[in-house]
Amino acid sequence: MIELKNIKKYYSMGENSIVKALDDVSLKIEDGEFVAIIGPSGSGKSTLMNIIGCLDKATSGEYFVDGVEISNFKENDLAFLRNKKLGFIFQGFNLLPKLTAFENVELPLIYQGVSIGKRKVLANNALKAVNMEDRAKHKPTELSGGQQQRVAIARALATSPSIILADEPTGNLDSKTGEEVMQILKELNANGTTIVLITHDSDVASHAKRVVRIYDGHLTEDYLVASNKVKREDV
Repeated sequence: MIELKNIKKYYSMGENSIVKALDDVSLKIEDGEFVAIIGPSGSGKSTLMNIIGCLDKATSGEYFVDGVEISNFKENDLAFLRNKKLGFIFQGFNLLPKLTAFENVELPLIYQGVSIGKRKVLANNALKAVNMEDRAKHKPTELSGGQQQRVAIARALATSPSIILADEPTGNLDSKTGEEVMQILKELNANGTTIVLITHDSDVASHAKRVVRIYDGHLTEDYLVASNKVKREDV
């Protein structure tokens, strides 16, 4: 479970000029949820994802992961938490061009110090989970955009994270391929993985079980979608 309390993220833009990227944001995401955070460009959604993903620190406020307050963690501790608990999927795939699909998926396992034999099994299993085992020896330039995103998902899966953060995962894909990627995320969620999806697209957000809207650094709406019934709550 992750919980943010009164999170603020301010940026100084020079003397007497401050940008409030996040302004007093509180959010709780329970284990096993599929939450879409939706907002237009500049709304603060990517800043929020970076804080949830321990890639950035808030200016003030509290952030709890499994009941532990981590706002004052040192970078080494945050890196350990990221490697142990979080998986990331990005719009730009972020695959290393000189590495094969297998080697890209294997990389986070190397950082974790996993043995060679176990790395091979875990990486192959992750590629198999996204139907990319037959492309294991291909480099990113030899793969379509959809195939690259599948490899990126496999890389996120390889370490068996309990939370996957997906930042505009369909942004560089056509609608059919994007739908396929969303189905993979839904299957992962059905198997117990918590999914936090960042998007500007209402159609993409509709795949989630819960939608949180953000605008100008504020959460403006939070609603559940289940069995065609919608329960809305203004924040």
